Amino acid sequence: MLKWRFKDRINAQMNAFLDGFSKLVPLNLIKVFDEKELEYLMGGLAEIDVEDWKKNTNYLEYAATAQPIVWFWKAVETFDNETRARLLQFVTGTSKVPMNGFSELQGSNGPKKFTIKKFGAVDSLPCAHTCFNRMDLPPYKSYYDLKEKLKLAVDNTEGFEIE
Repeated sequence: MLKWRFKDRINAQMNAFLDGFSKLVPLNLIKVFDEKELEYLMGGLAEIDVEDWKKNTNYLEYAATAQPIVWFWKAVETFDNETRARLLQFVTGTSKVPMNGFSELQGSNGPKKFTIKKFGAVDSLPCAHTCFNRMDLPPYKSYYDLKEKLKLAVDNTEGFEIE
């Protein structure tokens, strides 16, 4: 069922897109890029407004003032714009902020704010649920642990495939 929904039912449209795209850009020239690098290359990186991001974030089982949340935003503020974009892509599936800001972030079923949920053991990595714009963030005991595990998760993330 998943294979049909995400692959087979759009196969004709995807082949038409690839045919047209390959007439503009030879596919052998873009095969050196993974999907994330290609998105950055084609769309560029816009400046990410961390204050807007904070203002449009929901919390589940955390208060906005909880120490791991304070550390999370402190870490995000220290990241350069590319790392912020990769974090956004890790959680939402795209490195792009909607044209009118984070208040218009979309999930799989329409508008869905960026959400951080308290979940996981302190020795585990943050986990993303891109369809819901949600990140499970364990209740880390230090800023250093949170920042290192967040960067490790973002830098080593891989998508999923349907075969």
